[in-house]
Amino acid sequence: MIKRNKIIYWVSTLWFALGMVSTGLGQLFKFNGQGGPDMIAHLGYPLYVLTILGVWKMAGVVAILVPKFTLLKEWTYAGFFFIMTGAMYSHIAVGDPAVELFPSLFLLVLTAVSWYFRPADRKIISVKQ
Repeated sequence: MIKRNKIIYWVSTLWFALGMVSTGLGQLFKFNGQGGPDMIAHLGYPLYVLTILGVWKMAGVVAILVPKFTLLKEWTYAGFFFIMTGAMYSHIAVGDPAVELFPSLFLLVLTAVSWYFRPADRKIISVKQ
């Protein structure tokens, strides 16, 4: 892996992990910020969804950051992709303004960049270069 790709991977992954941890903790402790109880109620979801999302975000960050477990990493990236696209669609479905999509869109982009630039030892099939 060339140095540029390694830097892109770690910068995007750390920003991504920071975003998921901060929103996950907010959801676990039901802080009323982005993605908190007021937003979840506005989107029409029950409050217990916050606990589910918070737990899975914390577990997902651990799965992404620890070495090995490549199949688990693939599923984790897919899960984060589903969470972020679901969040974006939820805002669209209730008629929120476009500005409400940006946090989810930003984390979705970081998910894709982190997945694309991950090192060969974090992939299921490594391609020799």
